[in-house]
Parts: sequence; structure tokens; C-alpha cells
Amino acid sequence: MVTLKSMSDEQLVKLFTDGNNRAFDTLLLRYKSFLYSHIYSITKDYNESNDILQEAYIRMINSLRQKFYIENGRFKYWALRIAHNIAIDSMRDSKNSDIKCSCSEDFTSIVPTDYYEKNVEDDMVERQIKKQVYIIYKSLPEVQRDIVHMRYYNNLSFKEISNITGESINTSLGRMRYAIINMRKMANERKSLISA
Repeated sequence: MVTLKSMSDEQLVKLFTDGNNRAFDTLLLRYKSFLYSHIYSITKDYNESNDILQEAYIRMINSLRQKFYIENGRFKYWALRIAHNIAIDSMRDSKNSDIKCSCSEDFTSIVPTDYYEKNVEDDMVERQIKKQVYIIYKSLPEVQRDIVHMRYYNNLSFKEISNITGESINTSLGRMRYAIINMRKMANERKSLISA
């Protein structure tokens, strides 16, 4: 008989979205210490790390129930990205909580409107470039794609990536270097105006 503990992440995600709440509990137990240690490395605060972990669980549940999770085979990094982003936001909020500023976050009160507003053409070009970069990223070999994902989509440092993968920082740097070389090569082949 197959037990929940022996199932893959994807099987557990499927079970959970089909209504089996114990499947998500199994995923939480599988990655709780991994997620908590990453959060704690950012906050250095026990209570805050626990609060962030709970918030991350809630966001994961909501995303899974709304079928927003589409990263097959990458639940661990998907969960890490959610926890990481909440921790970073929490640190920003705590640093800025004592600062009072009359200007808005995007500095629109001190920068002339015509300076920061984009026109429709700029938006279209930016969307096209992002789409091309994503297509190229998806074409990378899996080990290179994983390193790019962790570095640029999860905003992890090479030290954090090294801790996650269990490989040296130099190995991670080397893979990133080859990923960038490959992306540039593919971009040139597509005659795109993409620069790394």
C-alpha cells in the first residue's frame, strides 16, 4: 500500500487539490525545517520566522486551491520562493515602520510625471522582451534552468543556492556562467535585442 510519505511532491499536490488535506500536511512536514531555516537566516528572529512560515502556508494553500501552482516537479522551490518573498517583505516593513514619508513608494511626488510614465509602445516592447527571455530560459538544460530560477526568480544568493543544492558556490557560479552564455547564444540566434 502506498503511503502519503512515500508519494512525490506532485502526487501530494494533486491529492490536496482533490480534497485530501492530509496530503498538504505531509508536504509541510517534508519541508518545514528547510523553509524555516531559510526564513530564520533572513529574519534572525524565532517568533517572526514562525509567523512568516504560517503566512507562507496560508499562501501556499490558497494558491494550490486556486490552481495557481503549475511548476511541476519544483514544489520545494515554489514553496521556498513564497517563504522567501514574505520574509523579505517583512524585513522591509520592519525597517520602514519608523520612517514617515509624505512621498509615495514610487517617488511620483518628486519625479516629473513624464519621466517615469511609460507609453504603450514601451510596455509592448518590455512584454515582448520578457516573453523572449522566458522562452530562452525554458530552453536551457535543467541544471542551468534550475540555477537561473533560484537566482533570478527566487532572488537567492549563491550561498543560499549552494546550501539548497548541497554543491559548492563555485559549481553554482559555473552553472550560472554557462546558463548566461547559452542564453546569449540563443538570443543571438533569435536575433533578439536581449542583453544579459
